[in-house]
Amino acid sequence: MTALSTTALSTTALSATALSATAPSSTGLSTTVAAPASAAGPAAPAVLDRCRTLVRPALAEAVGRLHPWVGEMAAYSFGWCEVGGAPTGASGGKGLRQALAVLGAEAAGAPARAGVAAAVSVELVHAFSLLHDDVMDGDPVRRRRPTVWKAYGTGPAVLAGDALFALAVETLAAAPGGAGGVRLLSGALAGLVHGQADDLLFAARPWSGPERVRPDAYRAMAEGKTGALLGCAAALGAVLGGAPEATVTALDRAGRHLGIAFQVVDDLLGIWGDPAVTGKPVHGDLRAGKKTFPVLAALESGRPAARRLARLLESGGDPVEAAALAEEAGGRAAALAEARRQVSAVESALAGAPLRAGAVDDLRSLLDFLVRRDL
Repeated sequence: MTALSTTALSTTALSATALSATAPSSTGLSTTVAAPASAAGPAAPAVLDRCRTLVRPALAEAVGRLHPWVGEMAAYSFGWCEVGGAPTGASGGKGLRQALAVLGAEAAGAPARAGVAAAVSVELVHAFSLLHDDVMDGDPVRRRRPTVWKAYGTGPAVLAGDALFALAVETLAAAPGGAGGVRLLSGALAGLVHGQADDLLFAARPWSGPERVRPDAYRAMAEGKTGALLGCAAALGAVLGGAPEATVTALDRAGRHLGIAFQVVDDLLGIWGDPAVTGKPVHGDLRAGKKTFPVLAALESGRPAARRLARLLESGGDPVEAAALAEEAGGRAAALAEARRQVSAVESALAGAPLRAGAVDDLRSLLDFLVRRDL
């Protein structure tokens, strides 16, 4: 195995230009997180497709071990079937986490198949978290069709999520070397639950005053809710690939920083993104009153626009005006700067880790994909 130098994930590959905002247009504010033209390695869709193709048979076999009704709900959540079980032929989402697990094994110098059990496990945990998240948030649609709770009912959706969680642990524990990964997975689950709890509690906190949500609290929430499982995915693949502890730790830490960057960019797109690209309604997060990083950073700026923004948010005012005030108060720029800082932290975490050179290019493209949201 060769050591990954600072240039292996260089500022050319993931730099400030990789997280650049477009200028305001006549149709409104939009944020484009553009990929650097010089990024090496295969395109992310090709990497994702390769990993999905490798993992899909094992994932389908695992889901097939569930109770038939629960298995149908699980298959529906992956996009494999309609209500009633009729197959759709869909791929079941992009599979970012399962790809990170496969690449974690390859980066450790092991064959891709060594990371399959880790990939199945993290994909099952991710699906479990989405089923429960949709119930908690009351979201009726995911991937342009009814969510599991909307299609099957709240109780069945909770049951299906529980089954996926149990199946994830069983799958990992049964894999060669998997027993050591169960502790890592349980730690990530604890972080995910902690982050989700904070996110739910944020909704009831005020926009101003001593009880308001501050950016540091947001970072901790995002690391748990999003980063814990991303870090766990890559680290679990490395564990099953026989990597030394230093490599496992580096991959986990990199994924956690990446999760914060991913969440911040998601927030940017939730306010200023193009709905035709993101699939989200314009200013949707502002309408929902979500405590997103750009808004929280704007409120911390101390500018006159920040005070006007706080009053507007507290009164449930116009989201278009709120978006303009958030930008005027520096929230958009602060969020882009935060995403850049987190990507730099990813580079630092990986700089000294012994990773196989061939896998680094694939991993780089995946890291870029997780931050660049216009694919």
